[in-house]
Amino acid sequence: MQQKRLLAVARGDEPADLVLRNLQLVDVLNHQVYPASIAVCDGRIAAIDEACLGHEEHDLQGGFVCPGLIDAHAHIESTMLHPAEYARAVISHGVTTVIANPHEIANVLGMAGILYLLQAGDRAPLDILLTVPSSVPATALASSGATLTSKDIQSLGDHPKVVGLGEVMDFPGVVAGKDRLLKELSMFRGQVVDGHCPGLMGRDLQAYAAAGISSDHECVNIAEAAARLRSGMKVFFREGSAAHNLLDLLPLLDHYNERWISLCTDDLSPADLLTKGSIDNLLRMVMNAGVPPITALRMATLNPAEHYRLWDRGLLAPGRRADILVVDSLSEFQPKRVYRAGQLVETKEQPADRAERVPAKLAHTVRVDWQRLDLKVAAQGTHMRVIGVIPDQLTTTCRIMPAHIVAEEALACPKRDLLKMAVIERHRESGQCGLGFVTGMGLQRGAIASTVAHDHHNLMVIGGDDRSMLTAARAVAAVGGGQAVALGHEVLALLPLPVAGLMSDGAIEQVASSQNEVAQAARRLGCRLDDPFMTMSFLALEVIPELKLTDRGLVHVRTMKFVPLFVED
Repeated sequence: MQQKRLLAVARGDEPADLVLRNLQLVDVLNHQVYPASIAVCDGRIAAIDEACLGHEEHDLQGGFVCPGLIDAHAHIESTMLHPAEYARAVISHGVTTVIANPHEIANVLGMAGILYLLQAGDRAPLDILLTVPSSVPATALASSGATLTSKDIQSLGDHPKVVGLGEVMDFPGVVAGKDRLLKELSMFRGQVVDGHCPGLMGRDLQAYAAAGISSDHECVNIAEAAARLRSGMKVFFREGSAAHNLLDLLPLLDHYNERWISLCTDDLSPADLLTKGSIDNLLRMVMNAGVPPITALRMATLNPAEHYRLWDRGLLAPGRRADILVVDSLSEFQPKRVYRAGQLVETKEQPADRAERVPAKLAHTVRVDWQRLDLKVAAQGTHMRVIGVIPDQLTTTCRIMPAHIVAEEALACPKRDLLKMAVIERHRESGQCGLGFVTGMGLQRGAIASTVAHDHHNLMVIGGDDRSMLTAARAVAAVGGGQAVALGHEVLALLPLPVAGLMSDGAIEQVASSQNEVAQAARRLGCRLDDPFMTMSFLALEVIPELKLTDRGLVHVRTMKFVPLFVED
């Protein structure tokens, strides 16, 4: 009956539920802007015609009307917000659909975590669609809290809110043709399979694409992105809080390839979401760089919709969902009104008075055997492999640096920007702990700790002395996960993240304020990075080059093998 009524409204035989008048319609397919009226029936666009009549009418006062924005790849957990609060935050920025990969919470809680996001998404004022997390755990080089079986992956693939297989992170395993990964890929043959292959080039990239993987969001330079386009893969230009790749990749965009390029935020902090925005911020960056507004809009609407085969959105046309965004100026692009399935969304909604109730199965996920934890590093040489931080990037370097040795023990030396780093297994109280060193963080004293450590999300801590490191680590564990800054026995700042040790139960304003407090505390201790905790969270991700540390040891990513901390003299 809905279809019959939609057609009746389209023909003009019946009035629409809602008519939007006095607007400039932005046609992202034909690259046009023209005056129109839009008739909405049962959440879909029935007709675009000035003669439309409706039970309710809204005068948009000459505003530009665009399709709702689509974030092509995001991790809700990285915003540290529970799904309802995340939705409240991004809908105000014109985002009506998010393609979320829940492999962060999946690595902590497995199916229970994924089902939580699916159920929470049902209550959200926007569409949260998921890709099935691939490779949980990401590799065998780290200890995760859960494993997704083939049966789990198969069952998720049939869910109506699942749009494909998420970023396949074990790219060396795909290239090598490992049976586990090939079985996983075979379950999604003919469907969307997203990629994750930083630095991969040449014949290895050809093999990765030949496996059926259709996109990549990890490009950091034009050569990488161009190679993926030549291999028939879509490319997502990313601009998040730790990875700033958008403007570096933008010169690649031209009239011939722009329909294969989308925009994504990937990992976005609550402070950046609150102050800069979401995909709308990326659009403003692209437009300010000289890209025509409608071309830019395509990368955040029609292009990602077609990539994920969401034929009901991404374009303002009869039969499509009435996901609609209104702005006064295309070039300034400040969302003014947002309609989701034809319903005006209250984008200025106040935060909830009380915290979100944390389901018992998602809480108390930090389990550490403190009696077995030992942060001492016995000197086994004079030079060490040290993780080198690259500002604004997820990749690192492998530095060879002289060790700071006192009484046959390798210590941190903040004066040389040489800090100790520990990754403590926090899921099963195994007592396992990987130890190493990092340079580029800039701490002159104290320590920082976090349970946000992609993708295994063990307890990470970096510091200039063991006492501060233990204080920070214990503070995080005591609140069920989060982020902390400590100096000696004193906790200087703390951000609790009780939902799986990844997300807060509070409002974005509260989370952003606490995030700012821990960041400022880290800066007072000498850290010079804009977002030290976001940067730190990727230092344990063993699938992004070059050198990373997990609870099991130091990993050389390109070979996917453990390497010793000390090098031969």
